[in-house]
Amino acid sequence: MPKHPRKIDPAPPPPPPAPPAPLPRRRGRPPKKAADAAVTPPVPDPVPLPDDAEEIAPDDGPDPLEEIEELGEPEKGESIFDDSVKLYLQQLTKLSLATHEEEVAFAKRILEGDNEAREALIKANLRLVVSIAKKYTNRGLLFLDLIQEGNLGLLRSIEKFDYSMGYKFSTYSTWWIRQAITRALAEQSRVIRIPVHIMEIVNKVRKAIRLHQQETGREPTMAEISAQVGLPVERIEEVIKLTQEPISFELSVGNKEDSSLENFISDADAVSPEEAVVDSLLKEQIEKVMAVLTEKERQVISLRFGLEDGIPRSLEEIGRIMSVTRERVRQVEEKALKKLRANTSASLKDYYHR
Repeated sequence: MPKHPRKIDPAPPPPPPAPPAPLPRRRGRPPKKAADAAVTPPVPDPVPLPDDAEEIAPDDGPDPLEEIEELGEPEKGESIFDDSVKLYLQQLTKLSLATHEEEVAFAKRILEGDNEAREALIKANLRLVVSIAKKYTNRGLLFLDLIQEGNLGLLRSIEKFDYSMGYKFSTYSTWWIRQAITRALAEQSRVIRIPVHIMEIVNKVRKAIRLHQQETGREPTMAEISAQVGLPVERIEEVIKLTQEPISFELSVGNKEDSSLENFISDADAVSPEEAVVDSLLKEQIEKVMAVLTEKERQVISLRFGLEDGIPRSLEEIGRIMSVTRERVRQVEEKALKKLRANTSASLKDYYHR
């Protein structure tokens, strides 16, 4: 029989806010039957890692608990929650870590339905969640939000952990904590949500770029990234475009607060002052040229070429408007064009190639 685990302080603080027992459907796989989960819990699928993280295999590398640094203040950018963060980190320092033997003992008791053992294992690994969450700061979510998402991953890892496979719980849970945090960043940190599978490709591309820079000392080409990641160059370029952050039109430009980016972007649909002047002069010249036409001829030419509303019309449409036949409209148009060709002023030639 395993040694009974040491008694855990019954008064340690819960994580803020306390993660709910039922997990959102978007994390992990659909829950299996209790019997199956208790006998053969699976190892989680690989998840996208941060730029500065390396994969940890179950039987390779140091124990993550041995790498937990002294809990200090989070990075800048959370002035609103500084007091809450400091208080939470100070309270976590009072919690002791669990040894591998204690983790196994907790896991056995959890399979028997012992909720106290489950709470003890959670509290013993809250510092691990904080250590991992620190690597994802300044990416769009507040530090406390990262901790909350990591705590959800910790709960998931407890449900899936199988002590009989010989893994250290801290190593196993690291995957689930990272997965929960990275998925939350992909879904919540952007104005325009990027699907998780796209963010996984982005993380692979970033890792390939970083490794290539370390090996060669230069930026890789698209072809080199494609060979490293195993995706076509076109696909990589498409993914990179999708991940570009949008810029607000209200973004301040320079040192003036009343100067926004919107004021420096031209409207492609707007008519410039130069074009407005040219159009006005052209209209005046056309009016002078068409002065030689009769009223009916002017109406036909105007409708035919859309001089009034910019909508050219067919002979049949003009015939219906003027209550005449299509052939009659053609005859009037032909006569009007002959007059215009004979009397066209050279001044209109300046507008031919606009």
